[in-house]
Amino acid sequence: MPFEAELQAALQAADRASQAIIKQYADFQAIPDAPASITTDVDRLSQALILETLQAQFPNDAYCAEETTASGSKVAESGPRLWVVDPIDGTRGFAMKNGEFSVMIAFLADHEVAVGVVAEPAKGLLTYAVRGGGCWRRDGGAAEPTACKVTMVSELSASALVQSRSKNPKEPGAEVRLIQPGRVVETYSAGIKLAMVARGDVEMYVNNYPNFHDWDIAAGDILVTEAGGKVTGLHGEPLKYGQPGAKQRFGLLGTNGKIHDAVLKKLEALQ
Repeated sequence: MPFEAELQAALQAADRASQAIIKQYADFQAIPDAPASITTDVDRLSQALILETLQAQFPNDAYCAEETTASGSKVAESGPRLWVVDPIDGTRGFAMKNGEFSVMIAFLADHEVAVGVVAEPAKGLLTYAVRGGGCWRRDGGAAEPTACKVTMVSELSASALVQSRSKNPKEPGAEVRLIQPGRVVETYSAGIKLAMVARGDVEMYVNNYPNFHDWDIAAGDILVTEAGGKVTGLHGEPLKYGQPGAKQRFGLLGTNGKIHDAVLKKLEALQ
């Protein structure tokens, strides 16, 4: 299978980082009011382990990662073969010790996501995909993976939307008011949210942040598409990766595909 070597390397790196994170997590002193911008020494430890693992196998590839570490400062940050790494996505969830954080690793070939891995160390969940090879889950250390498929729900009123934890759940945000889903689920980590769409736990994830990056979504993007769903910007445009600064400026909509156009139509009121 194409990209099999890259997939196995990403899985190995995610597992190594996850094990290190869990060891640190056990003794970490929870920070109940952790800000969204928080970063920790564990983020940097995770990233160093991931890059060390990947660079040992693919020393000539480019690497784009969220944190500043010694192992990430000596390599190209863009190129036709590019690894995109978020060592702990949802660091606020890690700091609060609510388990809502993930390790995200993506491999891009010619600016298109070819491999994506989202590991949830605290919950023992693993979701991964390779271009043309489907999306898979292997939870609780299961020996054999299980295929992931998005749901077949086609009505917004019967759909579930996942979003970040709100300050006041009793006051729905603009997206929820416009879409009017049947159910709203809240969690930290974009990786977890996109994995939930791919696994069929929810039907949609909307991200209208004005300032986010490739490492926030690249690994989760391919999970959804390989599970049969759809991922675009908020105007329906395809997402572009490997741009200067790894910046994303078009928002993100990930769905089961059945409701995608209907959600885009509802979101026109935000433009």
